[in-house]
Amino acid sequence: MKYYLFLIVVLLISSSTFGQHKKAYSIFTSEGVESHYDELKEQVKTSDILLFGEQHNSAIAHWLQFELTKDLIQIRKVKLGAEMFERDNQEPLNDFLNNQIDQKGLDTLARLWSNYKTDYAPLVKLAKENKLEFIATNIPRRYASMVFRNGFDVLDTLTLNEKKWIAPLPIAFDSNLPTYQNILTMMGEHGTPELVKAQAIKDATMAFSILENRVENELFIHYNGAYHSDFYEGILWYLKLTEPDLHYKTISTVTQKDISFLDEEHRGKADFIIVVNENVTTTY
Repeated sequence: MKYYLFLIVVLLISSSTFGQHKKAYSIFTSEGVESHYDELKEQVKTSDILLFGEQHNSAIAHWLQFELTKDLIQIRKVKLGAEMFERDNQEPLNDFLNNQIDQKGLDTLARLWSNYKTDYAPLVKLAKENKLEFIATNIPRRYASMVFRNGFDVLDTLTLNEKKWIAPLPIAFDSNLPTYQNILTMMGEHGTPELVKAQAIKDATMAFSILENRVENELFIHYNGAYHSDFYEGILWYLKLTEPDLHYKTISTVTQKDISFLDEEHRGKADFIIVVNENVTTTY
């Protein structure tokens, strides 16, 4: 009898401890059904192109990018690409991957983001160790800045050599896409049509870079800010204009106070939504 009383006490304590367990993140489907990492991996592993939308300072998102990539390269031939590298920095990135320059050389020759060391260097190192291609997909920021100031027409003034760093002109553009309209709403009096066009030229160039480097029967994993692919727009909108029949999957990252459910505003953002506890420490 004493043994059973002891066992009951142990079980009660264990249940209490389990109930107090804190989760850093949860994963949900587009419809808000709770999922898990293994299901996410199973769903994305057969795709042609995976857009992994991050919050740039989310340690959880960067960790999951690394873990998912590490797992997928064990079962698929994979190529990587990222918004965080601009197309005219492809040569120094290749030189680093091929051991022709060291990290100091890459720091000098490429325009690396300020959080490169903590957030993106692990992915580049993973590519280097596994001899994976890593594609610099984004438009050089100077051209996006030109569009922000003067609209698309300014791109016609570029030389042929400069135009090779951006999507072929003229690019398709739908200013009525909800995500583009939302930029104007979020920015208030600072929102301009040119701001939306600057976002679009980034999306178009990243999509063009992905398709330009994609190989049949290979999984292309692209890392980008979530807004560039949320609600199946942005990069994905441009990808589908050219290749509507490819198999695409998207991931988004959001933060919530309560991660036991998916807030209504985040439903439909992607095939899988990573919900990070808002109290989790960020990388900057």
